[in-house]
Amino acid sequence: ARALTPQTAETDAIRFLVGTQSLRYDNQIHIIDFDDENNIINKNVLLHQVGEIWHISTSPADKGVLATCYNKTSDTKVMTCAAVWRMPKELESGSHESPDDSSSNTQTLELLCHLDNTAHGNMACVMWEPMGDGKKIISLADNNILLWDLEESSAKAVLSSSAALEGKGQLKFTSGRWSPHHNCTQIATANDTTVRGWDIRSMRQIYCIENAHGQLVRDLDFNPNKQYYLASCGDDCKVKFWDTRNVTEPVKTLEEHSHWVWNVRYNHSHDQLILTGSSDSRVILSNMVSISSEPFGHMVDDDELSDQEDQHQEEKIKEPLQDSVIATYEEHEDSVYAVEWSSADPWLFASLSYDGRLVINRVPRALKYHILL
Repeated sequence: ARALTPQTAETDAIRFLVGTQSLRYDNQIHIIDFDDENNIINKNVLLHQVGEIWHISTSPADKGVLATCYNKTSDTKVMTCAAVWRMPKELESGSHESPDDSSSNTQTLELLCHLDNTAHGNMACVMWEPMGDGKKIISLADNNILLWDLEESSAKAVLSSSAALEGKGQLKFTSGRWSPHHNCTQIATANDTTVRGWDIRSMRQIYCIENAHGQLVRDLDFNPNKQYYLASCGDDCKVKFWDTRNVTEPVKTLEEHSHWVWNVRYNHSHDQLILTGSSDSRVILSNMVSISSEPFGHMVDDDELSDQEDQHQEEKIKEPLQDSVIATYEEHEDSVYAVEWSSADPWLFASLSYDGRLVINRVPRALKYHILL
């Protein structure tokens, strides 16, 4: 397995979806519900009979709707296609009732529509408009950016605009992210060693970070609280943080992994918390305070402090907190292809390795209280 996503529209129950990549069997989407109080994982299985799942993403507005990118073999060619699906009604919201015999009642996804890419090439990923009503999606296919409008009940996707990468070299997108800032009018894409920003109203490029990484860029994520900040990671084993207003140098670079970094994710609520997953089989949780939206910690009201405390507090406020690696998780024995924060609980995250192992972890309690208190 290499596809993992939180169920974005579900903000009460802790829920992740995993897509499988099996050559021999029917592929499946596993709905993973985590019961936080009892530390129990419940799962339901949905059949995804069209092929191996390379990427999965969920609607921000509708708990039942998701999109997958999957392999389809026709004649001798393998194509990566994308489609929008609906899960069965009874599975839409996170239930903690585990079915008695989960093997017998496997259900099937309902196909809502294909994102028809016959003219555009292989689909790398599908992104939903982050704050939207779940009707706008962007797919990246080879060197094309395609903006789709989902019509009534998502049963039809209409291509509303597109842009193409032009130039020399291997022009294929590997991944992209839709920025939650600027009224959701911008996206960032990765192709080869380059990161680009696009304005989706004009479908024009607005910034370009050439050689962002020494090798292929694998993943991107926007800081949810600082509108110009973007993280990237790649095959040079590095994670880099950029200010898109000045792209000549990264603001910070993390070099903790010893192999390709597949995934980087900002915490949705506390943007100093950064998760990364790598082919070194490790998940690393870093505390990047210096470039977060609270680089000096919480300010304390002066009235509450005595003179002596006051002086001490001022010194403390002037010193930026140190960036550090909080924890390295080594529960995986294979490449970690995906890490994701829960949409319901900001202190909880999941990681997925190629051998199909899904691990759910919490931010260490001491750090949680340090951030909150």
